Amino acid sequence: MIIDTHSHLNFKAYKNDLGEVIKRTLAEGLVCINVGTKYETSKDAIELAEKYDGMYAAIGLHPIHIKTDLMKLRVDEDEGGFAPLGEEYNKEKYIELAKNKKVVAIGEIGLDYYYKPKTKGRLEEFKELQRKVFIQQLELAEELNLPVIIHCRSAFEDLYKILQSKNLQGVIHCFTGNLQEAWRFVDLGFYLGINGIIDKFDLNEVIKNISLNKIIVETDCPYLTPKVEGDKRNEPIFVKHVVQKIADLRGIGFDEVASATTQNAKNLFGI
Repeated sequence: MIIDTHSHLNFKAYKNDLGEVIKRTLAEGLVCINVGTKYETSKDAIELAEKYDGMYAAIGLHPIHIKTDLMKLRVDEDEGGFAPLGEEYNKEKYIELAKNKKVVAIGEIGLDYYYKPKTKGRLEEFKELQRKVFIQQLELAEELNLPVIIHCRSAFEDLYKILQSKNLQGVIHCFTGNLQEAWRFVDLGFYLGINGIIDKFDLNEVIKNISLNKIIVETDCPYLTPKVEGDKRNEPIFVKHVVQKIADLRGIGFDEVASATTQNAKNLFGI
């Protein structure tokens, strides 16, 4: 068994063939955690988890979907159900979702400074808004005793400062930092989520040097398709390529990586 710890089968990208994708996924003996990015996709993730054995859900408000008038929010057609003006974080709505037993984490939450306002004043206000909502959701995770799935882009220093003050378990999803940054988060008790991004970023030193006991695998599908699959839309069955790449880099067998990362995911998410 392999656990794809970060998939988005709850997204619009799969609306025409979701049943077929899930059938392929379950036939391979895979387990998936479908991750929400706002209230609507979090609710959709729960509906999938309720319908299928081997499917779990994470709920949260992604930083790029936080309501703001500081910049124009980006629209992703693959995601679907997009509110162009963003979402106000509502703790009570997420607490209600978290009552479902298939919810195993708060996420995808975090910081994303990649797309940002151009003026210094608006930029600082933008970052402060993200930090505020992120901390509110970390507090929710603490209250519910759930791990967190963290998105971080162009914001590792701010992320580290915030997590230092918390006592949480979780994963830095789609990790793209260097070895020094990896050690810092691992020392805080976090796992590193590795996916098809390894074909775009040089993570060789991270994968070779970080303990296998602190790595979990994911796809982030429909995004970040492993290079070997070309231009196909990503899906959970392609997580095997991530496992193989990690095995090759570490000079060990596929089964050893699959077994270790699966156990890590079970430990983190209580699956």
